[in-house]
Amino acid sequence: MGELIGNLLRIESIFILVTGLAVFATIISIASPFLDNDTLKTRMKGVSDERDRLRAAQRAHLATSETKLRDAPRKDIASQLVEALNLRQVFGAEAARNKLRQGGFRSERHMVIFLVSRLVAPIVLGIVFFIYSATYFADSLSPNMRIVVAFAGILFGYYLPAIMLKNYINRRQLSIKRAWSDALDLMLICVESGMAIEPAMQRVALEIGASSVPLAEEMTLTIAELSYLQERRKAFENLANRTGLPTVKAVATSLIQAERYGTPIGTALRVLAQENRDARMQEAERKAAALPPKLTVPMIVFFLPVIYVVILGPAAVKVFKLE
Repeated sequence: MGELIGNLLRIESIFILVTGLAVFATIISIASPFLDNDTLKTRMKGVSDERDRLRAAQRAHLATSETKLRDAPRKDIASQLVEALNLRQVFGAEAARNKLRQGGFRSERHMVIFLVSRLVAPIVLGIVFFIYSATYFADSLSPNMRIVVAFAGILFGYYLPAIMLKNYINRRQLSIKRAWSDALDLMLICVESGMAIEPAMQRVALEIGASSVPLAEEMTLTIAELSYLQERRKAFENLANRTGLPTVKAVATSLIQAERYGTPIGTALRVLAQENRDARMQEAERKAAALPPKLTVPMIVFFLPVIYVVILGPAAVKVFKLE
């Protein structure tokens, strides 16, 4: 292991790594303007497809007596692999489905790809790690250490899909959380002006799309579910589950209670908007209070040596001159 670390810390290895990262960053910087597209338009198209799917499912449910038997669609290799190895039960399909929805992946195709990736990634990375250790570090690693490196690749590949999905969820939740206060205020204004909850959410989705595409997407999908689901309560619960944020869950619970007991929605939204603003202020104060301890180490490492040089430098120069 010591020899492996020594080889990685060689000047040649570090130079190759830095050069590769610089080339990769240059390519990304040049290609990013050409790959940029309208994110809002793309995600809204995905929501429209989901709404069409809900409409088709509702029509099929209402016309079950008129349905006809048709041949099952042909499955691809990934779907056949999932069914053959029973990966839905092995990797917990329901929990994975909830996580995928929180990350913005709702289709069955995304579910199949995620399950297959959890099976294939450990095998592929284990083989890659073993080949790399057996070729580039063949002189410095023993056969036992190569097996250890291969097992490390398998372990990393097992957790890699979940880690990537978690990053997607965190970015999506952060975008929704930043725009949720403004969306709640806009919804309150629309409701108090006389709008029902559906047109109010539709208006807010159009306005908030410039700030948060995921939030506009979720609200549009909630409007579709309010139109087609038999229980409106289920639509608000789905909104809370898809976002996974406590603030959204509190608003969904209040909307469910307001519709169940007939209380004014505007009053509930006003209270929730005030609580949300107070929570944001408390979080800002908490971050401000945590800033001085975080600055302690940088100040000791970067500021104090400079201060010592400025203060003691002239005295040291005079001492050396006197000698």
